[in-house]
Parts: sequence; structure tokens; C-alpha cells
Amino acid sequence: MFFTQTSLQKRSKTGRHFALALALATGSVVAMSGMVAEPAHAQKKKKKKSKAEYSETFIAAYNPINEALKVEGADINAVKAQIPGLIAAAVSADEQNVTGNTVYLVGGKAQDQALQFDGMKMMLASGKIGPEKLGQYNFIAFQLARALGRHSESRPYLQGAIDNNFTSASVDPAAMRIEMAETFFREDLNREGLASLTSAIEARKASGQAVDETWYRRGLSVSFNNKIQPEVYNFLQSWIGAYPSQANWRDAVNITRQLNEYGAAETLDLMRLGFRKDTLQDKVEYLDYVESADARRLPKEVQTVIQKGYSTGIVSRNDSYLAESLEIASGRIAADRAELPSLERDARSGGAGLRTVMAAGDAFLSYGQAAKAEEFYTKALGMGGADTGLVLTRLGIAQSDAGKQTEAQATFAKVQGSRRAIAQLWSAYAAEKAEPAMTAAAAPSAPEIVSAAVANAN
Repeated sequence: MFFTQTSLQKRSKTGRHFALALALATGSVVAMSGMVAEPAHAQKKKKKKSKAEYSETFIAAYNPINEALKVEGADINAVKAQIPGLIAAAVSADEQNVTGNTVYLVGGKAQDQALQFDGMKMMLASGKIGPEKLGQYNFIAFQLARALGRHSESRPYLQGAIDNNFTSASVDPAAMRIEMAETFFREDLNREGLASLTSAIEARKASGQAVDETWYRRGLSVSFNNKIQPEVYNFLQSWIGAYPSQANWRDAVNITRQLNEYGAAETLDLMRLGFRKDTLQDKVEYLDYVESADARRLPKEVQTVIQKGYSTGIVSRNDSYLAESLEIASGRIAADRAELPSLERDARSGGAGLRTVMAAGDAFLSYGQAAKAEEFYTKALGMGGADTGLVLTRLGIAQSDAGKQTEAQATFAKVQGSRRAIAQLWSAYAAEKAEPAMTAAAAPSAPEIVSAAVANAN
């Protein structure tokens, strides 16, 4: 019946497109050739100072390595052995830049990504990389750090690539923002990763661009599998708001039920939402709805639910519990309706108790008289002993049923505690009702549907 973890464990496809986009092994991206011919003091004698300055010590360490790199079949391990001396001789920014490039090249030839990473870090730290290449070099450094499993060390370089507007045929800013979150997830820093992913989503929205469904799905996957609250419900609400298909709504309701041990009152309000979104596709869901509503307390609502189950064929007329509940509900409706005027009068009186006022709100809500239900729930809010979360939830439902979607969203936003997740879904429902033109068909499609792995069990 409920949403299974398996379907949420599928990772975003972003990583496939994030495979090493640049040729890290060859070093060709930043290759520099030629010997460093003259020390600084020799350059000064020519009265034409070069932009780059190198000491004699540095030249002595650099030139043998540079010459060896030109020789095909040279012993790369012997060349690597000279690297520490070159690094020690690199004092000026120019020397550190050239050294970093050389170290990167040697690492490429030796297929040593750790050495390549050291070289790229030196080049970036030198401050000598031109602004037109900063994004590319930072991205290479990020890729190398990621390949080495140094995820925390990779983040500043990925941010550097983003800040310097790096793009390539297979990498865009959106992919990099998602990858930033993944660097946290790889270290099990899930809250930090979810915060990063949320920031990426908000930035995308702020730019006026659609957010791919896989972004929401990834956040939902991590928060669901690790039971991280309230993030899981925040992602649920955002996901449903952006992609309100019936299948997604069904998953959202079932995920919320699976993550919580709800009593009858909470189950009733969640099933009411499922009924309105036509997501009840399982006999057990109808049984839960009818049981939580109670044929003796809310007969009209129970009758409506059971008749819908019969008409869809989801539940059998041979089910004894539902048949008995329908009989009780149908036999109770006439008397229940007849009592409504007196209940309304008693609930409006100055001496009405909380129980009477709530009973009036519940009765009128179940009979579809949303305006009166709203009136009594509003009154109940100001009464001592009221269950604030329950009253606010049902007040929001009444407001939504009355077409007051903005007011309903404001009411749902006030719900805290165990009912907050239910209220967030209702708020998404109200937002959807407020913008009927925003349908799932109009939203960008995604390659996978979360509901594919929903397990239905009687």
C-alpha cells in the first residue's frame, strides 16, 4: 500500500552527465612548453623586464624536468622524483604557477591524479591564472578532488567554477549546483546537502527557470531514506507544487502516512485530501478512511466514500465491514441532518462549550457546508483546551473548500507538531486550486515517475 524506499533510492541522472568532461589524463588543457631561460637579474640587465620572473635556483630545478618531459619514453618515475625539489624552489607567484603546471603535466603522464590535483591547486593559488580560464581550472580541480574522494576539499573548487561561469558541452550551472549537494551526500552530510539542494532550487526559481523534477526527487530520496524532518515534508510540498500529477499526489499522501504513526483524527484529514485528489486506489485506504470517519459520527461522509469505492470497483460490495458501515451511515443521515439546525444554534450561543463548537464544525464540513464549518472552527480556536493543530488543519480545509485558497494556505502555515506534514500537503493542494492553469501536463516532464515503485498490498 505504501511508498517503498526502493523507488526513492534511484539517484538523479545528473551524475551521468557530470563524468569527467575534460581530458584530465593528458594535461593538454594547461600544457606549457619551453625552457625558462633567464633568471630575474639577467632580465633586468636588458632593461626590458619580462612579466614573469624566475630565480636561478628555480631555473636550475625546472629545466631538467622540462627537458625530460620532451623525451618520448622518459622514465616518468625519475621525473616525479625531481618534483619535490622544484616545489621547494618555487617562491614567486610566477614560479608557483609554472611549477603547478609542470606538476600537473607530470601527474598526467604518470596517471597520478593526486599529483595532478597538487599541480592544479598550485596554479590556482598562484593568482596567475587569467579570468577567462579560472572557471575551467577550478572545475578540473574539483573533478580531481572528487575522483580522489576528497569531497570536502572539492567544494571550494566547484564553487569557484560556478562563480566564474564555467560551462562546457556536458556541464552547465544547474548541473554544478546539483553536484555541490552531492558532495555533501557522499560524506553523509545529508542536512548540509539538502540545504545546498534547496538553495539551488530557490536560485533556479528566482531566475524564472523551471526546476527539473529530478532535483526534487533527489532531495526527497535523501530525506526520506534517512528520515530527515522537516526536510522530507518540505521537499514533498515543493515537489507536489511543481509536479501535481495524480500519481505524485498518491505517493505524497502515502509517504506521509508511512513516516508517521497517525491516530484516527490525523488519518481522517489525510484521507480527506487523498479523496479530493482521487488517489485512493486500494481497499485498505477506503477501510482506513471509513474507520477514521466513523459512520455514527460522520454518516454523510462515510456514505459518500463507500459509494465512491463501489462505483470505482476498488472495494467489493461483499466486504462485510463496509456494507455494515454503509447501512449504519445511510440510516443515520436523515436524523443527522434534522439535528443540524439545533447544533448550529447551540454552537453559536455564548455559552457553547468547545465540544459542541467542534462538533458543529465537523458536521458542517462533512456535509459540504464549508462557510459554516469555517465559522465554528474559527470560534473553536479562541477557546480554552482546543487542540490547535487539529482545529487549524480543519479550518484550513473548510477555507479551501469555500474557495478561500490564500486564507487556507496562511492557516495551514500555522500548523506545527505532528500535523505539520499533513498541513503542508493541504497547503500544496490549496495552492494548486488557486492556480488551476498550472497542471501536471503543463509542467516540464521527468524521465522517471516516483509512483512506479509504490507497493499496493491489501
